[in-house]
This record gives sequence, C-alpha cells and structure tokens, in this order.
Amino acid sequence: MTDDERTARVTLSRVVEPGDEVCGRWVREIGAREALRCLSEGDRQPRGMTDTRWAGLRARAERADPEGDLARAREAGVRFVCPGDSEWPAQLDDLGDGRPLGLWVRGLSSLRIWALRSVAVVGARACTEYGAHMAATLGAGLAERGWVVVSGGAYGVDGAAHRGALGAGGATVAVLACGVDRPYPRGHTQLITRIAEQGLVIGELPPGDHPTPSRFILRNRVIAALTRGTVVVEAAYRSGALVTARAAQRLGRFTMGVPGPATSSLSAGVHELLRGEAVLVTDAAEVAELVGDMGELAPDRRGPVVPRDLLSPGAQRVLAALPARRPAAVDEIARGAATTTDDAVGRLYELRALGFVERHGDGWKLTRHAPTSVRDHREGR
Repeated sequence: MTDDERTARVTLSRVVEPGDEVCGRWVREIGAREALRCLSEGDRQPRGMTDTRWAGLRARAERADPEGDLARAREAGVRFVCPGDSEWPAQLDDLGDGRPLGLWVRGLSSLRIWALRSVAVVGARACTEYGAHMAATLGAGLAERGWVVVSGGAYGVDGAAHRGALGAGGATVAVLACGVDRPYPRGHTQLITRIAEQGLVIGELPPGDHPTPSRFILRNRVIAALTRGTVVVEAAYRSGALVTARAAQRLGRFTMGVPGPATSSLSAGVHELLRGEAVLVTDAAEVAELVGDMGELAPDRRGPVVPRDLLSPGAQRVLAALPARRPAAVDEIARGAATTTDDAVGRLYELRALGFVERHGDGWKLTRHAPTSVRDHREGR
C-alpha cells in the first residue's frame, strides 16, 4: 500500500463512522485516496448517501488532521494497521464492506499472529460474582492452553476475562470503542495500560476520539470477526454481548454460552442463545475442543469412580441380583443374574473377598458396610 493511500485511510478513520457499509463499498470501488479527493472537492457522491450526510462527511474531512493524528499515535506508542499490511488479520475481511478502514494498535505483538488463535469472552457489565468467576476462570484456562483472550475492556465479564488471562501470564486483546490512547472506562485505566504492556489494545477510532453508544455496538463486530469463536458468560435479553454472538453466527464463527441459574435475568440471553445454535460450555477445555485443532479434546466428564465400577460385568450382575435387606439362596441369585448356579457361587465368593457380600447359612446377603470408595477398597478397609 502506498503512503498516500495509508494517509487517506488515516484521514477517513476520522471522517467515517465504524461499520459504515456505504462508505466501505465506496472505498473498495475507487480507493481511499480517490474517496478523500471526492470529499475534498465535493464530486462523485457515493450512491445511496443523502445530501445531508454527504455534507456532514465533507465538514469532518475539512477538520481532519492526519499528520497530527499520526504524531499523537507515535507519542502514545500506537501504530496504524490497514488492509494489505503484513500485520492485518485477514479474517476481518469477512466483514465485507463493513470491515474497518484500518486499526489503531497499541502494544508490541503482531495482531495477525495473535488473532489466528483467539477466542472472544464477553458478557454483562453488571455481572454477578458467578459471572465474574466464570469469566476469569475461562480467561486463565484459555491463556494456559495458548489461546489469546479477546474482549472489550469493559466492566464486569470483559474485565474479569482480561484479568484471568493476564494473571495466567497469557495473551489478551482489548478492542475499544474509542481512541486507544485514552482508556475507557476510566476506572479500567490501570487494566488497559497493563493489557497494552502485556498484550494488545486495538480500535478503529483515531487518537483522542470518544466512545458513543453506537460505537460500542459496532465495535462488537470486530471482536466477533477477529476470533475463532465467541463465549457469552452472562447476558440479559438486551445485551451488547448478544450482538457480538449474533455477529459471530453470521460470520460462521463458533458461538458458545456458559449456563447460569434459570431464575437469573442475566443468564436469560445466554439461555436463549443455547436454545438456538450456540454450544453449551463450562470450562476452557470445552471451548478449546470446539474451536481448536483436531485432537485438542476436553477430558471425558464422569462421576467419581466407586468400587462397583471395578467389578467384572458378571460380578456386577450377581451383586445386582441380591435383595437389599434379606439373605437369598444361590439358585434365586443365579436366576436374577441370568447365569448358572456354579457361576453364581464363584462370583459370590469373589464378592465376599472384596467385602460386598456375606454368607448367612445357606443364603447370601449384602454386607452392611460395603466399600464406598476406591481408596477404601485398595487399602482393604
């Protein structure tokens, strides 16, 4: 990309709102440099754009100062990455005409490399203790498995996910809805500064620009496109986290949800996702199994192993044939176990040696204190 084209994109990042598909199509068709010239001279208005909006864009273009923006970025340790650069994450191109004109990046690592193995963890700002715990646990677990945790730097679930990844010594990316040189929310200044030192802070808006409600919503499409999948920890029905999840679904990314109490309004949006195409996950291993490479499997889930599980199938059938509270004759036990009398006798003596049954005259019954754990069985208690 030429320097003029790059400078034009820097200028347009100050003029055009994130996610503007009309302007995105215009830039794709004629190039950023030509689009900026049209804005300056007032000709070749994009099709589908009203005169009022065209006048507003032209007014913004007159006040734009790309050299000043680049100078402020350099002072803050920020660089501008745009399509065609070696650091540009190609998956953002899936956004079509809504892809960013470029990204302002704060941090030393390569955004493209990090994005190749990344997962978004998002959710409610006013989350519960459970939500914060799950987000932090997921962030730490994913980081320990070599995944980059991407979120929005906000209060609640976002902040917990970032802190979990940082605490595990892992990589995390904060995608902001404002200039990356001015942390927002202000209460997360220390956290976002730490993310910039240990990870990456990125955004579409030039240095010093402020967030707005619409910019938060549009920011979420970048989180969804940048990552292999999105995990929603807690979200009410009208949550921005659901916007991220739905964007991920439209882009063909994995969408996951962490279940919560059925009575919690903060889990209602997650449960709605899970009733659709989202996959239920409970820990980082399950997330990695879904979005990871072949062979990256979560461990099998099962209850505790008890001594009965260690018995052979034949011995289990004989044990199951014994009445709960009275002795039984061998022929009765054999019928219940669907085996011969001789086989039942052999199994009963095996079970007696293991402490499961005892003999009462000509009958057999369950012992009152059969072993209840593998450890008890192995130690002969």
